[in-house]
Amino acid sequence: MLGTHDLGLFIASGLLLNMTPGPDSLLIMARSATQGFRAGSAAALGIGAGTCVHVMAAALGLSALLAASAAAFTVVKLLGAAYLVYLGVGLLFKRSRPEPSDGADTAPPAPPAQPLRRIFAQGFLTNVLNPKVGLFFLAFVPQFIAADAPSKALAFIFLGAVFNVNGMLWCHLLAWSSAAAGARVRGRAGMRTLGRWLNRGIGALFLAFGVRLAMAEMA
Repeated sequence: MLGTHDLGLFIASGLLLNMTPGPDSLLIMARSATQGFRAGSAAALGIGAGTCVHVMAAALGLSALLAASAAAFTVVKLLGAAYLVYLGVGLLFKRSRPEPSDGADTAPPAPPAQPLRRIFAQGFLTNVLNPKVGLFFLAFVPQFIAADAPSKALAFIFLGAVFNVNGMLWCHLLAWSSAAAGARVRGRAGMRTLGRWLNRGIGALFLAFGVRLAMAEMA
C-alpha cells in the first residue's frame, strides 16, 4: 500500500516500541493516576500531536538536517532535556496539602486539577522537544518503504500515521488503567501520602530522563 511492505511486521514492531517505558508513558501515568482518565487522554493526545510533528519533519527531511548538524541537534536536545528537568523539578517539589489535625481517617480532598489544555501542552512539548523521536522515525520507517515507491514522502506519512494511531490506542489503555488504579487509591482513607510520593517518583524519573538526554552521545 502506497509503496510500503511488511505492514503487519511494522504494526507489531510499533506496538512493542510504544509499550517501552519512557517520558511519554510516565507523563500519561502520572496525570491519569492523580487527575483521572480525561487528563491522561489529554496528555496522550498532546504526545500524539508531537509525534505528528516528528513524522512530518522526517518526511520532509528536517530530521535529516538534525542528524547532519551537530549544532542543531544539540540545541534541540538541550531544549528537550531542559523541559524534562523542569517537569521533574515541578513534580519533586510540588507543595502537598497539609494533613488534617483532627486525626480523622477520611480521604483527603482532591488536589486542584490542572487545565486539560495545559496537560495537552505538556504532552506535546515532552514529545516534540525530544529530537531522538524524529531520528527514530528517520531510521525505523524507511525500512518498510519499497525502493520503487511512487512517493516516499507519502509512504512515510502513511506509516507514521499508522504508528501514531497504534500509539494512541496503547496510550489511552495506559491512561485508563492508571486512572482506574488512581481512583481506587483516592477512594481509600489513610492513603494521603501516596500521591505525593508518586509525584516525587515520577519527578525523579523525569529528571533522570532529562539528564540522560542531555548527556547522550549523538547517534
